[in-house]
Amino acid sequence: MNKERSWQILERYHRGLGSLMNFTLSLYVMGLSLRDWQEALYPLLGSVLSVSAINRITIAAQTHMDSDRRAKLVETPPILIVDGVWVDIQDPSEATKVDRAGHLRPLRQAQERVLLTALAVWPEGHHEVLHDEIAAQEETQSWETFFAHLRERGLDPAAVKLVVSDGTLGLPAAMAQYLPQAQQPRCITHKVRRLQEYLSYAQLPTEDEQGQALKPAQAKKQRRYQIQSEAYDIDKAEDEAEARRRLAAFVETWQSMEPKAVRTFERDIDLTLNFYQFERHLHPHIRTSNRLERLFEEFRRKSDEIGAFPNERSCLTLFFLVVQRDQAKHDRSSMAKN
Repeated sequence: MNKERSWQILERYHRGLGSLMNFTLSLYVMGLSLRDWQEALYPLLGSVLSVSAINRITIAAQTHMDSDRRAKLVETPPILIVDGVWVDIQDPSEATKVDRAGHLRPLRQAQERVLLTALAVWPEGHHEVLHDEIAAQEETQSWETFFAHLRERGLDPAAVKLVVSDGTLGLPAAMAQYLPQAQQPRCITHKVRRLQEYLSYAQLPTEDEQGQALKPAQAKKQRRYQIQSEAYDIDKAEDEAEARRRLAAFVETWQSMEPKAVRTFERDIDLTLNFYQFERHLHPHIRTSNRLERLFEEFRRKSDEIGAFPNERSCLTLFFLVVQRDQAKHDRSSMAKN
């Protein structure tokens, strides 16, 4: 009865509730649980919506998502930021189980999958999620399929000049085949984070700058902060020449104390600096993959609450809603500045 009554209410006020349902979907992405959603709509509708009725509302979001993912690309961005975020998705197996009602159902097991994503950056600094899809692994074959789908949608390989990433191993080979003219800078953030894995903590100070005694744990924390801060400062330089001067000073300062960390940091360092070939106003957008990482962080907060997604489409839908919310925040910020 509840299911029929709830859906009759939605059908009756379907046209008038469109913007309201979009709003409540946004609340769900921001952390509202399904139960909270039911309670929030009760004063407006005079009835408690069943979970199945609420799920029908999400069909509109899924339809919008499907349309976006199939849409032909009118223009190709010169810069892509690509990365993947791992998720758990239930996968039906041949095994079965008997539920509480005595029905025989397939046993579903959660499998790790990666949601590959490309964020487009345009010359004026505007950015948008261009494409996403789920793969079994973050490997060359997966990226080849990913770029093949982008080209099917109309991506012009010759127009892509830069592909920013965290240095995933499978990406260069896929780019060589599908985006042969694009350069691949490495994200400085991921490179700096790896420094601490190679620190030996040799020649640690026993006192701070004020002459106060330092415990070994405090001295190690200070070492990590100092070396990482100076590494981050390299690509914050106004131009490449200044960045290389800072790099030389960094090597001179830390080579004797942390040779292994410095050697690792210098490896492929040129790939973290080729963003200087682009206009200066684009540097904050493309020297790291942080802009895409922030989207992933919001997505992880909601996906952790869900646990394992029932299927791939539900995962893609949630990510789509997170992207829509981020775009709304960006548009609101732009309007405030104007």
